[in-house]
Amino acid sequence: MEITTKAFGQITIDDDKIINFPKGIVGFPDLTDFALIHDVDRGTDTIHWLQSVQEPAFAMPVMDPLLICPDYNPEVDDELLLHLGEIQPEELLVLVTVTVPKDLTKMTVNLKGPIVINAAEKKATQVIVEGEQYQVKFPIYEILNANKQKAGE
Repeated sequence: MEITTKAFGQITIDDDKIINFPKGIVGFPDLTDFALIHDVDRGTDTIHWLQSVQEPAFAMPVMDPLLICPDYNPEVDDELLLHLGEIQPEELLVLVTVTVPKDLTKMTVNLKGPIVINAAEKKATQVIVEGEQYQVKFPIYEILNANKQKAGE
């Protein structure tokens, strides 16, 4: 399938790479099909993009929460994941959305609303984590800089 996106121009997405969100995502219940785009042109292996197949202008930056919060392990009610099929630990992918404002020092991730993907089934859902342990706007700029400096050493 070929789509013209706002962020990446014309791209080809293999049908077997489409991730289905049966219940949509928070705030966008009608957007159910996405592709995970790795932006090699911009030279980042930290931030990826969930590109909507239905709405080419909509792409969400996402990342692995363990890169900025190594002990991230939210408790999620199994009932919220039933529609993803049987999830094997090696097929589980958890991502968090990234907010990138004009002032990059104010960059945050949403640890309270992770995206859970069953990679084997290509099904996903966004859940809301109960409790106060995780923040909706967790600042990450300093952590990313520190990680970049460690990688360069």
